[in-house]
Amino acid sequence: MNPPATLAWQGTHLALLDQRRLPDEVTYLACRSVDDVVEAIRSLAVRGAPAIGIAAAYGMALAEQTGESSAAAAERLVAARPTAVNLAWAVDQVRAGMERGRAAIDTALEIHADDIAMCRAIGEAGRQLIEPGCHVLTHCNAGALAVSALGTATAPLYLAHADGVPFHVYVDETRPVLQGARLTAWELGIAGIDRTLICDNAAAHLMGQGAVDLVIVGTDRITANGDVVNKIGTRGLAILADYHNVPFYVACPTSTFDPVTRAGSDVPIEERSAAEILEPIGLSGDIPVKNPAFDVTPEELVTGYITDRGFSTSVAIFDSVTDSS
Repeated sequence: MNPPATLAWQGTHLALLDQRRLPDEVTYLACRSVDDVVEAIRSLAVRGAPAIGIAAAYGMALAEQTGESSAAAAERLVAARPTAVNLAWAVDQVRAGMERGRAAIDTALEIHADDIAMCRAIGEAGRQLIEPGCHVLTHCNAGALAVSALGTATAPLYLAHADGVPFHVYVDETRPVLQGARLTAWELGIAGIDRTLICDNAAAHLMGQGAVDLVIVGTDRITANGDVVNKIGTRGLAILADYHNVPFYVACPTSTFDPVTRAGSDVPIEERSAAEILEPIGLSGDIPVKNPAFDVTPEELVTGYITDRGFSTSVAIFDSVTDSS
């Protein structure tokens, strides 16, 4: 059994799986305007770098359909979540097509279809890493719910499972919004993959026991020098993996590579609402809170990149990517 589709174009509007309600309720939002898509991205109704890129592409199609200025729509969509490079990439792809006389919806549909093929290519590139009896650690949700099909970090897991390979996945809860607990553990369970949910603080303990053989994470951006910008907590996992000699892999599509930005330190890090931390534990709003959504993992802590172009231990796999690709 597969997780429900993350998003689908319905001819006149975009249907988005509302991930804020998972796993308790499977319900879809009907986005009929750019404002609807912007709010869905900003509020995490749709999340995951590739998925919000696809959603933004359909947002541009809605702008064209409703007669809104493409420039204004693009600006609002890109500003919704500035850290993930896929969002701006997808918007730029649609605008470039429009400048050539192509309908926005045609480019959006193409981006969506390419994303499905990309997921499988990533899975095939990382499939050999999932050996019989191995224990994999994941962080956040870089699965089918974050993309459009097999996911990025989970794509090798889904293909290995389909091949009958026995393995086990430790799923980080991923504070403060619990994407691992609410989403990754849920979708892997639907697929029948053996998994165990752990609190974020347990990763070091498990690695110290030799219970983790490899870590696979997704990413929202890879900068020109190979730095990885991903969900907060990723950097800590990479440092732990390095200390315990556990391979640390990053799975992503080519569109996540940002050749224009020199290093992770140059990437704007989104700050989220204090309520995400305070409300779940019943604290009042008078406590100062810092809630960065992402952190930067230095390239030297990355064992290898699992991409739709194949597997590589070097960021050179992206060398032919340009900002207009």
